[in-house]
Amino acid sequence: MPPRLTLSTALLLTLPPMLWAGNAVVGRMVTPLVPPLTLNFLRWAIAFLLLLPFGWRLLRASSPIWPRMRRYAVLGLLGIGCYNALQYQAVKTSTPINVTLVAASIPFFMLAVGALFFGQRITGRQMTGAALSIAGVLVVLCRGDAAQLAHVHFVAGDLFMLLATAAWALYSWLLTRPGDPPEVRSHWAGILVAQMVPGVAWSALFAASETLLGAPPIQWGWPLAAALAYVAVGPAILAYRSWGLGVQRVGPTIAAFFSNLTPLFAALFSAAFLGEPPRLFHALAFVLIVAGIVVSSRR
Repeated sequence: MPPRLTLSTALLLTLPPMLWAGNAVVGRMVTPLVPPLTLNFLRWAIAFLLLLPFGWRLLRASSPIWPRMRRYAVLGLLGIGCYNALQYQAVKTSTPINVTLVAASIPFFMLAVGALFFGQRITGRQMTGAALSIAGVLVVLCRGDAAQLAHVHFVAGDLFMLLATAAWALYSWLLTRPGDPPEVRSHWAGILVAQMVPGVAWSALFAASETLLGAPPIQWGWPLAAALAYVAVGPAILAYRSWGLGVQRVGPTIAAFFSNLTPLFAALFSAAFLGEPPRLFHALAFVLIVAGIVVSSRR
């Protein structure tokens, strides 16, 4: 029997897609200013410094995170070192419509990872909910015209996003596994700080490799500073905290359907900031995506 989805949990899981939609837009905008792997490192380094006053006790030698560092190293690699780095790399080499299309496969990745590695039984409601949710995403991508899907061409960046989606599915499932000591679970920033310790190290390693391979220099200025402030506070701290709490309440399978709200928010942001007015197909997509969430989460 699937966990019950309450209004507070639904709101909690709606916030990350909204912030992540903005993250994709900002990542695309600052592509000429900073290399993608370096952007990921700067983002998480800033987020770590912001959380340090709230979680510095976890870095003491007697902290319970050190005996469990293998678990946090894996979570940090998947959720911090890989997912966002691959996403920034994808928006650099691929088109926004392709990246969104590939990311829309996350409900299937969640079901597959859960069935293959965590003994999760796939129900008919979950499959129906996944189909409805994907249909809503496709409506957004084709802008209400199914013929537009025939003109989509995949490039190397789409593979980066496919890998990012698989990493995120595994990361979300691992969040539900026991292993966090009470001192970490009881502290609002504890789980994030525990993941950031190895996650920032992974990001620094990837950024250093990018620099050694000849990445262009960073173009410092107010536009980049504003972008870093947003991606560090919103999509990093607030979104990850909300996602982690939501996954712990209802499980990664139900939470995965909320991630498909990201392209819908991206369409709304385009209407707000790029002068593209909302159209009827946006409403249809919203109905389909929400229907997928409701169907998959019903008892």
